[in-house]
Amino acid sequence: MSFSGSYDTKFQPVVDRFVKNFTELGDVGASFAATIEGEYVIDIYDGHRNAAKTEPWQADTIVNVYSTTKTMTFLTILLLVERGQLSVTDKVAKHWPEFAQNGKEAIEVRHLLSHSAGLSGVNERTKPEDLYDWEKITQLLAAQAPWWEPGTQSGYHAITQGYLLGEVVRRITGKTIGTYFKEEIAEPLGADFHIGVDPKHHDRIAELIPPPAAEPDPNAPAPDPESIALRTFMNPSSDVKQTTTAEWRQAEIPAANGHGNARSVVQVQSVLANLGSFSGVDLLSKETCLSVMTEQTNGMDLVLGVPMVFGLGYGLRSAASPMGVNPNTCFWGGYGGSSILVDMDAHVCLSYVMNKMEAGALGDPRGFGLAAALFSSLTA
Repeated sequence: MSFSGSYDTKFQPVVDRFVKNFTELGDVGASFAATIEGEYVIDIYDGHRNAAKTEPWQADTIVNVYSTTKTMTFLTILLLVERGQLSVTDKVAKHWPEFAQNGKEAIEVRHLLSHSAGLSGVNERTKPEDLYDWEKITQLLAAQAPWWEPGTQSGYHAITQGYLLGEVVRRITGKTIGTYFKEEIAEPLGADFHIGVDPKHHDRIAELIPPPAAEPDPNAPAPDPESIALRTFMNPSSDVKQTTTAEWRQAEIPAANGHGNARSVVQVQSVLANLGSFSGVDLLSKETCLSVMTEQTNGMDLVLGVPMVFGLGYGLRSAASPMGVNPNTCFWGGYGGSSILVDMDAHVCLSYVMNKMEAGALGDPRGFGLAAALFSSLTA
């Protein structure tokens, strides 16, 4: 099987694993990129942009990466911290006064980052297209009470986290998070990543191929409609089919609808891996980067149902999530399989982005297998 791009031959096992994703794990179109000490060692792609396999995946193909988008939102918040416009211990209501309603006056920005604000879903029933209405969603979140005591436990804010953090960005800068991210991070770094895609780029977007439907288990208990997990994923909800629409692509949904490829994800997140600077651009201090590793919550996540350790936004390496090999490692992934890993000790950043989705909410073995192969190659 052939592929396009370039790589250091030291990392041939990673390339072999990438090919295996196609030959054995069913990939249709995908890209993988990695930097070490600020230099690209792998930047490869292959396959097709569509399920019919009639359109080749190109160097400039981009695709919806779902929750890998969140890491761009986190970096945007860190930039405001770096510039002295925000502290993660600020009360959210300091910047967004309406947020103080219904017992939320003590919630801090760090609680939004660590999924512990108790706002993982919306009380009022919404329609999928309401996700395109920024004012509606942020007003609903500002008005409602937390579902659990803020700061005590994480509960994955699958969709709402982007609106919560994005509104803080808007109140401080006067710009939408998509615009601020573009002007202050993506454009200076030359990163082809978008939170809200200009229509001129729509013809480069790959088709997401939904994961296979899960077989129902007749012996499984009926889900509790009042559980935090079900309420989170059901409201607000979205469908993969939405990602083909111009409305979805142009909207700013900063937890779920960022568009890019592995190279562009790495181009941005390598700033963190290299303690503040990448590609000749200085964005953050070492101290701001390492603050990501400050543990905010540690325990069973109320939504994901698995143990999670959250720092400032990113998931942290732990016994339950043994990502990478070094202590100062953080990560995240997106519904369907995309993933990002940052190692601030070895100055490694890597990302896998694809269009053939699997059922996992936070990445899957295709991307994490590539990460394992890369670290094995480093120590070989």
